[in-house]
Amino acid sequence: MENNDILIRVRYALDLKNREMVEIFKLGGETVAAEEMPKILIKSLAKDEEVPADYDQIKINDKKLEAFFNGLITFKRGPMPKKEGQTAPVQEKPDHVNNMVLKKLKVACQLTTEEMLDVLDDGGIAVSKGELGAIMRKPGHRNYKECGDNFTRKFLKGLSIRYRG
Repeated sequence: MENNDILIRVRYALDLKNREMVEIFKLGGETVAAEEMPKILIKSLAKDEEVPADYDQIKINDKKLEAFFNGLITFKRGPMPKKEGQTAPVQEKPDHVNNMVLKKLKVACQLTTEEMLDVLDDGGIAVSKGELGAIMRKPGHRNYKECGDNFTRKFLKGLSIRYRG
């Protein structure tokens, strides 16, 4: 799953407007102009699809995607109280993108493990608490499991059912 597709699905699930998306990027420490947002939210083409003349997508890298989710946490929950000299944590070795998406959405939407299991069930996938726990672990942990695209897709589908009905 491409980063732009993830943004499109999160935007739909949480019913975010373009101006809110620009603000969320800003809260995460990335600058995105309002004029760029429609170009970011263009659906990616399939590999065998012909590129139209007016197709002008701006690709989002992993760093910008993580900044978006950090901003989403601040947008949804409010700013964290800062201590003297403290800055936002930057991961040395980032998680697999799909694992990071699930972790950040869990925090931003203030979901418990049981609520995440319900969201996944709404999305059409049955998962045990142990499997979900393995996805939420840090890379390098002996029980860590990489989250697949289908799993993330189903979670975002369940999230849209939960928030949009």
